[in-house]
Amino acid sequence: MDCPRCGSINHRKDGFIAGRQRHYCKDCHYRYTVQQKSNIKSVATRRLALEMYLEGLGFRAIGRILKISHTIVYYWVKEWGERVALPQKEESVSVVELDEMQTYIGSKKTIVGYGLLLIDLENDLSLLSVGIEAQIQG
Repeated sequence: MDCPRCGSINHRKDGFIAGRQRHYCKDCHYRYTVQQKSNIKSVATRRLALEMYLEGLGFRAIGRILKISHTIVYYWVKEWGERVALPQKEESVSVVELDEMQTYIGSKKTIVGYGLLLIDLENDLSLLSVGIEAQIQG
């Protein structure tokens, strides 16, 4: 096992930290551990979590299924979103369909929410979805 900083093989054991063996490089005086932390998730787990998110599952649902924290799923998605470049399209939309939505419980007198959905028909994309939660009327 070589020093990760200078690559030297001249090292000695330097105790334990969190149950893992530490080492001390005699050349560059760097202290390091060799074993990978047990809480680091594999690339396959990250990829699966991102695929599940893109399929519409929420952070908490993904966390429950993969038995990991929902906050780590959130940070993975956020990190991925910052790295991925969104497609830049400067064309204007010529045909747009606007539809209003309402949600009822029981009858039309008990409106739970309403909003607007804007759809680009040429590209089959939902451009804007606005949902407004209303007070339950009783």
